[in-house]
Amino acid sequence: MKTRLELLSLLADGRFHSGEALGTRLGVSRTAVWKQIQALQKLGIDCHSVSGKGYRLARPLELHDREAVLSAMDDAGRELLATLELHPEIDSTNRHLMQQLSQGLEPGHACLVERQLAGRGRRGRSWESPFARNIYLSFYWRFEMSPSLLSGLGLALGVGVIRALRRLDVFDAGLKWPNDILWQGRKLAGILLEMSGEAAGPYHVVAGVGMNVNMDGYDHDIDQPWIDLHGIAPEPLSRNRVAGVLLSELLQVASEFQQRGLAPFFDEWSAADACAGREVLIHLAQRRIPGRAAGVDSDGAILVETDAGLCRFHSGEVSLRLQG
Repeated sequence: MKTRLELLSLLADGRFHSGEALGTRLGVSRTAVWKQIQALQKLGIDCHSVSGKGYRLARPLELHDREAVLSAMDDAGRELLATLELHPEIDSTNRHLMQQLSQGLEPGHACLVERQLAGRGRRGRSWESPFARNIYLSFYWRFEMSPSLLSGLGLALGVGVIRALRRLDVFDAGLKWPNDILWQGRKLAGILLEMSGEAAGPYHVVAGVGMNVNMDGYDHDIDQPWIDLHGIAPEPLSRNRVAGVLLSELLQVASEFQQRGLAPFFDEWSAADACAGREVLIHLAQRRIPGRAAGVDSDGAILVETDAGLCRFHSGEVSLRLQG
């Protein structure tokens, strides 16, 4: 994998490089270079080979760079960052950090990866994770509060994503309860929370965020409408800048939520609510409950006007579908 990443770094500019020149830089044979090119193809990275010119990527590629990510963070975010792990590929950023909880992670321990082998969304759904195209980010935070008070954390982090998008000059994004970020009805990003702890606290939370950055040309298998930053940003965005801005905002939200709960984020979440006033279908175990979304309460539960009256549902109990 190390040689493969070094090869990618050399090809990342999108220009032609001869097999001989690449082999010299990497200290391997031309045959070894060709084998690594084949391995890149299997990762879904389109490489062109032209006789007399050499190899080049079909489109330039930006790998994660620690200094570039850190420089995109503001001072407040950097102060809250304990550790930043960068990996070429792992099964899941959330799972990776959850497995380290017994080692005593510090709040603000974050992980970025180029590719997830088993990316996950809410309720066990898979999350498409093509190599070096999107953001796959997780971070750990310790909360000195009971799980009932943590129910609004996902909503607060959604506000953090909206704040990051605005810093990137991407507007008109909305929040679909409890953890999806939409742009004109199409999914741009999602949040996955996993928790561990005793009933009275403290609680250990790993928050994962996946965001589509550039899916251009990717042969995807996604079963819902989606969009990426490449399709909506006013100008091309550096993937490292997106990661740094996003991580900075999320850490600041986690810190403030620890002190004040959902209240400081409530108005911002309501202003970005993509469900309010719309017909929805609540999936609850074997039941399907139609109704009209009526915002959220102070605990982060969604309010739905149904035939039986106004009902409230928590995110751990149900999933929600927009109708029409």
